[in-house]
This record gives sequence, C-alpha cells and structure tokens, in this order.
Amino acid sequence: MVEGQGAARQQESPEQPQEPEQPPGQGRRHEAVELEYRPVVADFRSALKARAGVSKAGRRRYWATGAMTVAAVLQGTKALTGHGGSLFLAIWLAVLVPVLLLSPRLIARQFQRLGERQGTFRVTVSDAGVTVITDNSTTALNWVAQPRYRETADVFVMISPDNNASSFTVLPKRAVRAPEDVDRLRAILDRNLTRV
Repeated sequence: MVEGQGAARQQESPEQPQEPEQPPGQGRRHEAVELEYRPVVADFRSALKARAGVSKAGRRRYWATGAMTVAAVLQGTKALTGHGGSLFLAIWLAVLVPVLLLSPRLIARQFQRLGERQGTFRVTVSDAGVTVITDNSTTALNWVAQPRYRETADVFVMISPDNNASSFTVLPKRAVRAPEDVDRLRAILDRNLTRV
C-alpha cells in the first residue's frame, strides 16, 4: 500500500529538472552592449581630460600650467610696480598659459576630424572584448590591450597600460541603444578592466 501511495504522489507532482541557481547578473554575462555613433568634439574633449588624469604627461601639463600662471602674475606685478620684473617675460607667460589651456580642445578637434573620416562607429562590448567597426576599418581589442578605464559624465574611456596612456578607446554614453545599457556597459568594464 505504501508503494502505491508513493507512485500516486509521483504522478500528481512529477519531478521537473531544477535549473542550477546562478548568482545575480550571471545570466546576462555573455550579452553584448552595442553602441553606434558619429564622433563629436565633446566626446574626445571628455576622453582627453580623463586620459590626462592618468598619464604622466597630462599631470606634468597641469603642473606646468599652474606654475606658469603664478610666474606670469608675479612677473607682471613686479614689472608694473617697478620692482625689477620683466614685462616681456610676463607677457610671454600670459600668452603661453591660454595656449596650454586651449590645447586639449584643439587636440580634441583634430581627433574628431580624423574620426569623422571613418564614418559611423559601431562598437560591440562583451566579456570577450571590444570590436570597433567603422565604414573603413575593423578593430578587435582584447582586455589586455587597454586594461584600465575611466568614466566621465559623457563617456567611458578605455586606456592603455603605459605611463603616457598613448592609446585609448572612447565609448560615448549617448551612443547606447537603451538607457539601461549604460549600466550594463559599466558592469562589463568593471568585470574586465581596472577603474582608475
């Protein structure tokens, strides 16, 4: 009789295979985030600013700009008050400071012009790496090529490991297909790169 009751229970609730539970986010691990955009100056300006914060050359430029500003003010003050400062030196320093301050914008414009020649950028980011396809070229990057990244209000910037951050890839947030893709992109980058 006990055997019959067990068989009846099995017929009432047949066992279904249980799927192993995955940690949160694991089910979406292999999904890619796709971006599509045409480069604009603001993307590169934001990327260059982020890159300058991690490169030795960028940090030196910030310090040099500050030091030259202080020197220009001191020289100008000395020259105008008659305490032996050089007005010529103060003028040159005053000219060089704006040039240093404007150089990132000028460089960003040059990058944008180069990028514009490539046409539309179609970028796929997954746990396997990053693929960039333009109208003229295709590039595949693994995570070792640019192992760190920075996030700004407008872009994610993947950065090469060398001290001067000579190579970088810009991933504009405006280029994602859906607003939640920004969080998915951040999660992929956090899993595979070091945030700096």
